[in-house]
Amino acid sequence: MSGAPPPADPRAREPERYELAAGPAYRFEVDRREFVKLLGGGLVVVVVARAAPAQESGARGGAAAPPREIGAWLHVAADGAVTVYTGKVEFGQDIRTSLSQAVADELRTPLGTIRMVMGDTDLTPFDMGTFGSRTTPYMATQLRQVSAAARDALLDLAAAMWSVDRATLDAREGEIVHAPSGRKVRYGELTQGQALVRTVAADPAPAPVARWTVAGRSIPKVNAREIVTGRHRYTSDQTRPGLWHGKVLRAPAIGATLVSLDSTALDDDAKRVSLVHDGDFVGVSAPTAEEAALAVAALKARWKTSPQPSDAQIFDYLKKTPPETRDGDGRAAGPQVSGSVDTARAAAPIRLEQTYTVAYIAHAPLEPRAALAEWQDGRLTVWTGTQRPFGVRTELAEALRLPEEKVRVIVPDTGAGYGGKHTGEAAVEAARLAKAAGRPVKLVWTREEEFAWAYFRPAGVIDVKSGARADGTLTAWEFHNYNSGSSGIRTPYEVANQTVQFHPARSPLRQGSYRALAATANHFARETHMDEVAKAAGVDPLEMRRRNLKDPRVRAVLDAAAERFGWTKAQTPGRGYGLAAGTEKGSYLATCAEVSIEPDGAVRVRRLVTAFECGAIVNPEHLRNQVEGAMVQGLGGALFEAVRFEDGLVTTDRFSRYRVPRFSDVPLLDVVLVDRKDLPSAGAGETPLVCVAPAIGNAIFDATGTRLRSLPLVPTGLPKLERSL
Repeated sequence: MSGAPPPADPRAREPERYELAAGPAYRFEVDRREFVKLLGGGLVVVVVARAAPAQESGARGGAAAPPREIGAWLHVAADGAVTVYTGKVEFGQDIRTSLSQAVADELRTPLGTIRMVMGDTDLTPFDMGTFGSRTTPYMATQLRQVSAAARDALLDLAAAMWSVDRATLDAREGEIVHAPSGRKVRYGELTQGQALVRTVAADPAPAPVARWTVAGRSIPKVNAREIVTGRHRYTSDQTRPGLWHGKVLRAPAIGATLVSLDSTALDDDAKRVSLVHDGDFVGVSAPTAEEAALAVAALKARWKTSPQPSDAQIFDYLKKTPPETRDGDGRAAGPQVSGSVDTARAAAPIRLEQTYTVAYIAHAPLEPRAALAEWQDGRLTVWTGTQRPFGVRTELAEALRLPEEKVRVIVPDTGAGYGGKHTGEAAVEAARLAKAAGRPVKLVWTREEEFAWAYFRPAGVIDVKSGARADGTLTAWEFHNYNSGSSGIRTPYEVANQTVQFHPARSPLRQGSYRALAATANHFARETHMDEVAKAAGVDPLEMRRRNLKDPRVRAVLDAAAERFGWTKAQTPGRGYGLAAGTEKGSYLATCAEVSIEPDGAVRVRRLVTAFECGAIVNPEHLRNQVEGAMVQGLGGALFEAVRFEDGLVTTDRFSRYRVPRFSDVPLLDVVLVDRKDLPSAGAGETPLVCVAPAIGNAIFDATGTRLRSLPLVPTGLPKLERSL
């Protein structure tokens, strides 16, 4: 990685973060006595400033640029220990290691001397959140620039201390070396623990990839021992003196409103149960989680419900139900048009028109939502697992009518997110209960709550029309996505006549970001349709894609995957073979799949090969882990994951009802990493997911002659085994 982040991909559009455009989950009523108690007497005006959507990381309060002072990002202690501050958070993608590698490279200090402070709104610079595969191209670049500036400052200190020419000094292994005299001085001896008072230059020059010494290597996870030995404390492991446990009364159906509440059953336990009834919010806290659960069960509530569509009706509903309001986030942008699709299709010998659908799916993180809230002297501190600590701070301030400077959010390394932990419901709930109880309260969602009340990956309907010459060369392309989103919506294939449009819809379920956003849905529809065009033209699917590609990076990964997979070699009878290719968030990939059909109709994925390119590779082994993890997660969404719901109730509310990949489902995984040391590094946490489903679907067609156009492909197995003609 050298210099600025990579330029924006003209195909990249990522406006569908529905959960961020939605209104607050809670806005509590605070009476005057509570208000004065929290904020003191006199007139108080609370102004909550939201960060500009385009801002990545910087000063608090939504400032347009990150702080330039070295001390805001990095500190060298007297003993040489280096503390680095970033608003990014760690939830399994191992950026704690990759960011440490970037710092070690530029500061030229041993990796073991670096300690990362992440996701603490009191200590770290403002950050939008850990999403969008932005950490490597943006935060790593920021920390490289800061570390390079810190190294320069240390060299200046040593030059002044020894009265020598700075050009005769070198920084290495945590010390400054003066080769002519043989003198050495440790970084800590130079700083004496004082802050480095210097700003980062507007155009610092981090080391080019060719000079990386720590980055580019497979460094082990820096805190692996704490994770595997259980020493690390997740949010649900946190504790405070006098801690109570919280529980929230959930509505019986989506969209239900509370009509009345009878809490007389708790009257005899007033000293051991704290009850909050604030609008539709009802919650309790008690000395133990068991007591809190029993207290909620004793409440008698009456709710008003309204009719809701079921999963069986959802695709027709989404196409026919526009949103009630525009959220002002660009989601309702007009079509992207070039040429004339109608004219080109009318002249094309091959004309296809198909509809593809994608079900809602759940994030199903290993760690459900959890938060611990504590009030002290009118100030609120919350420990919670979230991808947006500063965003959750804003949610807390808004819900509880507090200035943001009175709220601190601390994020322990979190047990998975996948885009599902952008919002702070558990944090707000715990804070409201803790305020009423007058003591710290920890609230941990149950698995059923996580499945029913978290937001989901959006369902979607995608209509595709195409026109092609007899040899499979595309001449027309029309692509309409309803509801699921516009990430990855533009085709990487060369087509002179195109119309591409995203259509927002009114979702009956709460929906939001999911790993790779809508790029999975859009790649599924596009790459399935590409295979359908190839079939109609009688052309090999690999050759048909090559024929329509000019992007050299897509061609490179497609060729690499096909070669490793052995696409052109003799194939095994009774097996099916499929492939898919694409690009998203500055990364490029192709996936090949081999499947077999079992005697009971079940689809068994035998092998997946993915070639992946994201510029210069920072940590090969951890990148491989990311790609393999995405392939396994994509397997679930491809084959069987789907949220089922009826009458406002989510019925897939536990793992026994919601199928995720098991060890027995995982095929042979083969990853080809294409290392482009000549290109800036892009993020890799999301993109490897997007080609799994279409590759498998195309392989199923190859094996059976049955074309499947809905995700999940085989929730209950194939209905028939014979090969269609």
